[in-house]
Amino acid sequence: MKRITTWVMTMASKSESELIEALAADIGQEVYIDVAKWHLYLSDAKLHTPLAEQLYTLLLSNTLSEEAVQTVLQGITVKLGGGKREVPLADLLPMQSQVFLMEVLEKFARQL
Repeated sequence: MKRITTWVMTMASKSESELIEALAADIGQEVYIDVAKWHLYLSDAKLHTPLAEQLYTLLLSNTLSEEAVQTVLQGITVKLGGGKREVPLADLLPMQSQVFLMEVLEKFARQL
């Protein structure tokens, strides 16, 4: 797993948008989708920020759980083939990537 490096400033001194950006950066570096055995990190797929925005709400409401994260992942659709088909993000994340996501979220929650 890549090293999580966005925790330079203390969490208390950051604004909400800075916190979401920090969360998005960590998600984008650690979490990937698997397409034909290719790992496409969420930052490259431009999915890290929308995911971080939704997950940040979970973190603030103290409702972080694997089930809640799965619900968010099911609700974000990824367009394939120029929009011919839409697939839930949850279906594109391999198990290891989901583990990375939970680790990022748990670390972030401890820092809040």
